[in-house]
Amino acid sequence: LNLGENSLQGSLPTELGLLRDLKFVWLNFNELTGTIPTEVGMLTALQQFFTYDNPLLMGTIPTEVGLMRGMQYFVVGSNGLTGTI
Repeated sequence: LNLGENSLQGSLPTELGLLRDLKFVWLNFNELTGTIPTEVGMLTALQQFFTYDNPLLMGTIPTEVGLMRGMQYFVVGSNGLTGTI
């Protein structure tokens, strides 16, 4: 799922967690707001998650990202996110 640089606005839907076969999520360089939903932890096949350069994406990085065993790249810089992975 490559939606980087598309001027997307709004929050990430919790339904994203239902797309369990996703391997790549690229949402960088958009105008996303809100938080990363905890449901992303259900994306156990995910290998790459890019949400960098979304300055209004805020909150704590969900601990559920630790369930993503196949993760190779989790890039969330240049946001208002806090916490540890």
